[in-house]
Amino acid sequence: MAGYDYVVIGGGSAGCTLAARLSEDPAATVCLLEAGGANKDMLVRMPAGVGSLIKSKNKHNWGFWTEPEPHLDNRRLWWPRGKGLGGSSAINGMIYMRGHPQDYDEWRQTGLAGWSWDDVLPYFRRLEGHHRGESGGLHGTNGPLTVSGGENDSPFHDALIAAGEQAGYPVTSDFNGAVMEGFGRYDLTIANGQRWSTAEAYLRPVQARPNLTVITGARTTRIVVEGGRAVAVEYIVGNKPARVEVAGEALLCAGAVQSPQILQLSGIGDPARLKDAGVRAIHDLPGVGENLQDHLDIIMHWRCHGLTTAYSATKGLRQLKVGLEYMLRGTGYGRQQFLESGAFVCSRPGLVRPDVQIHAVLAIMKDHGKQQVKQDGFSFHLCQLRPESRGRVTVASADPLADPLIFANYLSQQEDIRVMRECVKIGRDVAAQAALDPYRDDELSPGGDVRSDAEIDAWVRRTAETIYHPVGTCKMGTDGDRMAVVDARLKVRGLEGLRVVDASVMPTLVGSNTNAPTIMIAEKAADMIRERAMAPA
Repeated sequence: MAGYDYVVIGGGSAGCTLAARLSEDPAATVCLLEAGGANKDMLVRMPAGVGSLIKSKNKHNWGFWTEPEPHLDNRRLWWPRGKGLGGSSAINGMIYMRGHPQDYDEWRQTGLAGWSWDDVLPYFRRLEGHHRGESGGLHGTNGPLTVSGGENDSPFHDALIAAGEQAGYPVTSDFNGAVMEGFGRYDLTIANGQRWSTAEAYLRPVQARPNLTVITGARTTRIVVEGGRAVAVEYIVGNKPARVEVAGEALLCAGAVQSPQILQLSGIGDPARLKDAGVRAIHDLPGVGENLQDHLDIIMHWRCHGLTTAYSATKGLRQLKVGLEYMLRGTGYGRQQFLESGAFVCSRPGLVRPDVQIHAVLAIMKDHGKQQVKQDGFSFHLCQLRPESRGRVTVASADPLADPLIFANYLSQQEDIRVMRECVKIGRDVAAQAALDPYRDDELSPGGDVRSDAEIDAWVRRTAETIYHPVGTCKMGTDGDRMAVVDARLKVRGLEGLRVVDASVMPTLVGSNTNAPTIMIAEKAADMIRERAMAPA
């Protein structure tokens, strides 16, 4: 068999986007391999289903755990990652954020030509079908990814924004607009009350193309490299091994955890680490799996009254009512994920861009929703946007079905613990403002017994968790960067016919949710791969 022009490994946020864009060319043949399923069931479609998707290992969620984290009381942290078409865009909180322009300008300043804000903005515009309109050229209106405003009419959101203003912070009308900093309402990847993953936005409308083959339930085990070129991809369907030939390029889109794992299983990485795992090294690339970055998150809780929260909307038989109403009519609380407002603020004076993000949730969220809390309340998720700590992802063994070892190395740098400490102080300050007086009751967590810096630090180490934004494990870099895995055109260094296209290529973590930037990377990569002219800056 001659093979496919493009073999896309992983049907997530980047993979679905890439498969759809590359198959626009009728002369090109595209094969998409996805380890999970189609992700068509109601739990995925219904925005309110996010809590069930995130909290447990299931057919939609790989459900990874980190290694013991030494600076978080040696706890193993739960790491949900999306499985099935749409990947993490099929299980995430549906927040649409692009990051701060300076995040991308910094990429360009390290020598990565074509990755400045002016370079990437046209690709964000290309992917967006934005409810705000063009907004002076900052948004797109005809893209496949519907970006909507929230539907929740709770007075909590306006009260939160007013509380932020009373605490001395700005207010912004559009986090993705001219001014990111401040309190405001989030844009959402929800279309007419339905989660709009990349599977819905990009893949399903074009899946019948004769030049596009989508294989689900296909767990990639190895990229076959011969003579310095990727020539095939091996995978398992059920218990049966299979292989697809690569006539042009293999495009690895398995995410920040599994892209480095697949490279390592293929013998591409640090020879010493591969030897320890029992894998024969074929290509020395020491940066594979290194440079792991993630947003560490604390969750503060308050009881409340006078508000319809996720608990009061779904308690008892109301949960059945919510599901039936959504299934039969597409209406009701099932259309909402109870997270529509928040903020981007600075932890100290003198910063040129926010380093703290707040997600305000109309629910008391504990341990990723694993613990059910049967009372009304609201939560502030506060995360540090630009951590200095770096971790790694490493294969545990030569077994391609074994989970990789994830060592995030959170809070290994002093600046990171300082920012997390300030997050608690910021959250308390905002919650104490008069605008929230009609609704706020007592603080449940951290609670009144956590006051001093030492007590706050101990609470952070005891309770902090991921907010699901890992990146950087196959970083882009210039020729002089020995730890770079791919170049500015996302080609794996020293090999032909192989690129990585997903969040793992980010050299540094953007200061926001990471789904939209991942889709942007895939949109830009499609032009690179097809050797089309780049969208004008």
